[in-house]
Amino acid sequence: MAGLLLGISIWIYVLYKRETSSLEFQFGNQINDISSELNLKKQEIESLKNDDQYKKNLALEEEIKNIQKTYDEAVKSYEDLIDLRVDINKNQKIYSKFSQILAFLSKGNYASASANLLILEEEINSLRATLASKSAAAVLEVKKSNETPVSGYSRQGVEVDGETFVIDILAASLDSTKVIVETASESDCVNNCPVSTLADFVSRGGGFAGINGPYFCPAEYPSCSGKTNSFDTLLMNKNKYYFNSSNNVYSSVPALIFGGNSARLVEKSSDWGRDTGVDSVIASQPLLLSGGEIRYGDDNDAKRTQKGSRSFIAYKGNLVYIGVVRNATVAEVAKVLKTLGIEGALNLDSGGSTAFWVNGKYVVGPGRQTPFGIVLVKK
Repeated sequence: MAGLLLGISIWIYVLYKRETSSLEFQFGNQINDISSELNLKKQEIESLKNDDQYKKNLALEEEIKNIQKTYDEAVKSYEDLIDLRVDINKNQKIYSKFSQILAFLSKGNYASASANLLILEEEINSLRATLASKSAAAVLEVKKSNETPVSGYSRQGVEVDGETFVIDILAASLDSTKVIVETASESDCVNNCPVSTLADFVSRGGGFAGINGPYFCPAEYPSCSGKTNSFDTLLMNKNKYYFNSSNNVYSSVPALIFGGNSARLVEKSSDWGRDTGVDSVIASQPLLLSGGEIRYGDDNDAKRTQKGSRSFIAYKGNLVYIGVVRNATVAEVAKVLKTLGIEGALNLDSGGSTAFWVNGKYVVGPGRQTPFGIVLVKK
């Protein structure tokens, strides 16, 4: 692993001179290199069969275990940075700290890497607090209302448990609006899948509004190597193609089905057939509301318990709702939507994927490019 140090040191300087997208790409390459080195060491262990090497093997296994643990934690922090969309020009110190962690890992120095990782996590939490403060300031600029919107786009402050949440929301009647899914791929894709912007998806569908779709595996995430820009949940696009139709891994994920002038919710994708007579099928998680009641309980998922901008798709009667709740946990989004009297709702992807397009412009986003987009079209 020592051979990586020189290369990483060179990259640390060069990365500062590049734009954010290039920086993320280079960091991702460094982490992938470290991962490859770890795999090589693991192979070494398997090849050492001599009993005289037993103690050495145990020491090597322990070293790899510690490096792997620190590496995994570093990857998580890196992905948190990506989702926060941190401006490198204004936060060079935090990116420099990450480069130091990579350099320590390249030498197998997991102790120093871990110490620096703790500092990095504190700085990430500080950035979250700064973003939260900006969101709190935005509350003062919006009209507070717990009334459910019935038509068009609005931004309002919803009071829940003594706290005000800013929500960007669009309501449209299914009598005059069709919900479709635009996809960058025409069929299933497991790796290096095509992606596009939400604005492009809305344009392709001839829509007036759109929201980002369910979770997928972004190219910027080192943990997504081998499954770049892929997704696992059931989805039927406007061409009536069912993605992941044979995938049972996430068959328990709930789905929203739109067709005609109505919407319906199934709590498990496996409960839905392959009907192509509907307009769209969107499986996503977690289920927020069903029958007007909160269905999401805190599942201790770290990313869901962190505050951030969170997208959703929902319905009430023959009205469809899409929108983003700012500076909220997933549990808080469920409370906000219940307060508004929403009947059924699904959580969508968030973080760096968050994007909301209304009448020719982004009101939230644009976010990263994704494999799909949910589009509202006039009938």
